[in-house]
Amino acid sequence: MADFLLELFSEEIPARMQPKAADDLKRLFGEALAAAGLKASAIETHATPRRLALIATGLPLATADQQEERRGPKADAPAQAIDGFLKSTGLSRDQLEERDDPKGRFLYAMISKAGRPTRDVLAEAVPSIVRAFPWPKSMRWGSGTLRWVRPLHSIIALLDGDLVDLDIDGIRSGRTTTGHRFLSRGTIEIASAADYAATLRAAHVILSADERAKLIGDGARAQATAKGLELIEDAGLLAENAGLTEWPVPLIGDFDPSFLDVPPEVIQLTMRVNQKYFACRDPKTGALAPAFVCVANIEASDGGAAIVAGNRKVLAARLSDAKFFWEQDKKQALETYLAKLDGMLFYEGMGSLREKTERLSRLSSEIARRYFPERDPATAERAGLLAKADLGTGMVGEFPELQGIMGGYYAEQGGEKPGVVAALKQQYLPVAEGCIPACVAIADRVDTLAAFFARGIKPTGSKDPFALRRAALGIIQTITHNQIRMPLLPVLMFADRLISRGGDKSLIEDMAQEAFYKRQGTDSTAFLNGHGFALLDFFADRLKVQQREAGVRHDLIDAVFALGGEDDLVRLLARVKALQAFVATEDGTNLLAGYKRAANILRIEEKKDGASFDGDVEAKLLTAAEEQRLAAELDAVIPDARAAVEREDFTAAMASLARLRAPIDAFFTDVTVNDSNADVRANRLRLLGRIRAAVHTVADFSRIES
Repeated sequence: MADFLLELFSEEIPARMQPKAADDLKRLFGEALAAAGLKASAIETHATPRRLALIATGLPLATADQQEERRGPKADAPAQAIDGFLKSTGLSRDQLEERDDPKGRFLYAMISKAGRPTRDVLAEAVPSIVRAFPWPKSMRWGSGTLRWVRPLHSIIALLDGDLVDLDIDGIRSGRTTTGHRFLSRGTIEIASAADYAATLRAAHVILSADERAKLIGDGARAQATAKGLELIEDAGLLAENAGLTEWPVPLIGDFDPSFLDVPPEVIQLTMRVNQKYFACRDPKTGALAPAFVCVANIEASDGGAAIVAGNRKVLAARLSDAKFFWEQDKKQALETYLAKLDGMLFYEGMGSLREKTERLSRLSSEIARRYFPERDPATAERAGLLAKADLGTGMVGEFPELQGIMGGYYAEQGGEKPGVVAALKQQYLPVAEGCIPACVAIADRVDTLAAFFARGIKPTGSKDPFALRRAALGIIQTITHNQIRMPLLPVLMFADRLISRGGDKSLIEDMAQEAFYKRQGTDSTAFLNGHGFALLDFFADRLKVQQREAGVRHDLIDAVFALGGEDDLVRLLARVKALQAFVATEDGTNLLAGYKRAANILRIEEKKDGASFDGDVEAKLLTAAEEQRLAAELDAVIPDARAAVEREDFTAAMASLARLRAPIDAFFTDVTVNDSNADVRANRLRLLGRIRAAVHTVADFSRIES
């Protein structure tokens, strides 16, 4: 067995691309081995800022010899056909076998293929992998044809220490590489895969990204602790710094405490996004401290003092900019920035962001008025109106990631109500808590979904460029977290009408009246047949995804949704959970089996007769004791189950249905449904129809997987 080392040395690889590149190299190499009939004991890949490396251990030195059996023409086939077969196999006529099978006597060739040296396989596979590598972005340089993330300088390819000779766009494989850009001089020679990592370490390159990340994390915490501070953990920033350095050295510095007048989120974002610094907090108060930890890629002779000083100057300039935006933005009331939204497009053909805020304020108010016991529509309306105002501020223009957060700060500075401040800060969170934040967060996402679905723009496959799935999930999570008793259909219809009617105030006011919510028939039917059903199905799919993590079966959600009219998510999930508990019992399992038997018979007979058996059962035609008992039990169970559903006691509804198990079992054991008497047969089918109706008081059991 042999070990193989591959190193692809280039200019700096963006940190965000390194983890996937390492995974892709491992995958592509494994696929190439498998295609050649080879398998390694283990394959590991690594990425540093300037190299992508792979080490495969336990490789055979050659592929196995193979024998291929190939069937040819019949033994008595024309000579031309046999000659063609011989030519394709490279064999002579006397090397073929003749065998009988049901279609006649055929010629068979046994073709032996000697194994190939692994070295030859690798020499072919590596160039193919490199040329087909799936970088998100790549480039060409010079006069070559190769595309790589950055200019490729050298290639190491060693099999058990021996060179695998290959050429990629004029770059020939060798055994030398380059160590750290500043701490190492000249080229270094790699003897084999076994000493690759150690040789790099001697040249001040730590191969493992995990090790680099641990060094950064441990060093940053130690630096903060030494100053009496606590490091603010940031896994993403840790990984990014590990991808930016080959020999990481964490260093701590400070900045002018006067900058702490700026909101802490601004300071942290400035340090993280622009400078890749870690922030620190005071462990006693939890407040942001005027300190930062940067990660150098060098061991400086002065202990890093000059590096820290330089970074301090750069950070001061960044924070000065942020403080300027903060001070300037506060000079005007948040509401004044709404005028700038007139020139900001929500989406092509969907109007401006100012128009969206008008809809958002109206919808937020309506949700608060109808579905929250606090009933504070005026505050909800104000929060909806101001929700996007900070998009016109200088701070959010510079740091788009702070939208909502800055709006909250500016609203607070302007004396807005606490509910408005909270709503602005929470509007982009996965879950909004409390009346006003929940109203605004739901209204914003509902408006977005209604607008895009109205134009036929919806997610397809894995593509969701407008994050509509996330919007629906945010609505679901906010509703279920706050236990909001809000049916989806009227809210979606209201949002749809706001979009279609624009600024027509009289029509919008008319929609807010009670009659809008009581109108059925043409209004709801037109909406549902337009894109309403697609929207509700979309929510159902998102709900199934969200509830799967909670252990809720997707088919049970389908079973409740299928009944129609159940768009109150809180009530729906209560029904689903009661149903899941019920079908897990013996009574539930047997009732499900009985229901499906009844439903299957009805489906077959209704199709055969071209009629529905949903009518009343005639007592005089019930001749068997088992059908009489079943009819009596149905008469008692159906009203009990319906009453339990009405009072939302779904456990009691399931208990009522469980009473049907024994009479249904007895009916199917002792009664023949398709009696020779046509009237008796029809009556018994109507009895099965009542079973179906009884079960459908809680869910469509036909959607439940056995």
